[in-house]
Amino acid sequence: MADVYDRKAPKQAANLSINRDLLNAARESGVNLSAVLEEALAEKVAAAKREHWVRENSSAIAAYNTFVEENGVASDGNRSF
Repeated sequence: MADVYDRKAPKQAANLSINRDLLNAARESGVNLSAVLEEALAEKVAAAKREHWVRENSSAIAAYNTFVEENGVASDGNRSF
């Protein structure tokens, strides 16, 4: 997955509310909360950006798919499979 943020940017404190039992279990298990949160947020941001791109480009994608259905692709005559 391509970076969706600058991994070298300085850290910033954030105030979060987390289920107490889950937090205690994570601490007891040695889970690095900051690393887990950053990874999960990066995945969510990347997914949101992908969804936004698809929505923004849906008409072009549909037009291309229609073109291919009607005309095929340029490499149709060159494929050996």
